[in-house]
Amino acid sequence: MTAVFSHGRLRLYLLKLLDDGPRHGYELIRLLEDRFLGLYAPSAGTIYPRLQRLEVEGLVTHTAAGGRKVYEITEAGRAELRRRADELATLESDITASVQDLSALAGEIRTEVRGSVRDLKRELREAARQARWERPPPPGPAPAAGSPLLAEFDQRLAAFTVEVGGLVRAGRLSDNQLRTAIRVLDGALDGLRRLLR
Repeated sequence: MTAVFSHGRLRLYLLKLLDDGPRHGYELIRLLEDRFLGLYAPSAGTIYPRLQRLEVEGLVTHTAAGGRKVYEITEAGRAELRRRADELATLESDITASVQDLSALAGEIRTEVRGSVRDLKRELREAARQARWERPPPPGPAPAAGSPLLAEFDQRLAAFTVEVGGLVRAGRLSDNQLRTAIRVLDGALDGLRRLLR
């Protein structure tokens, strides 16, 4: 995302959004998040300093409304947009390409997470089936710390954690996607709890 908005291009895009009408900072953040299909949203710490700089340069003004600053483009800001129309067209094209790339990456991550969850559910079902058909072990101590089966379990759990963590971190997921991933993990944990009752 930084490549799309490098070298003052975010400032230019903010002017473009304000050319459509007055907005407060959080509306601009939501518009950008919508433009990127929820896969990217700039922080307030990214947007507000740029708005202040645009105001210092006379390209926008603000009024206070309901405890919020509402920003509006000035004639100088519109002139800047006209002067940089070619750059804005290139930026729009770059954003479209970036959104397509992010969407493809998000799709790949969703597919991999679904596959991992599907595999985990299948393994849990198989373990539950075996537990139902096998005779329960005689009462006694838990498997020894050096048990091969316990070692295999620890190894698989660690590999699962590393792989899922890597997939999530590499994808720069939105808050909604992270919430979904958390629900999937909670579901898997509930399944294990039921299995071990």
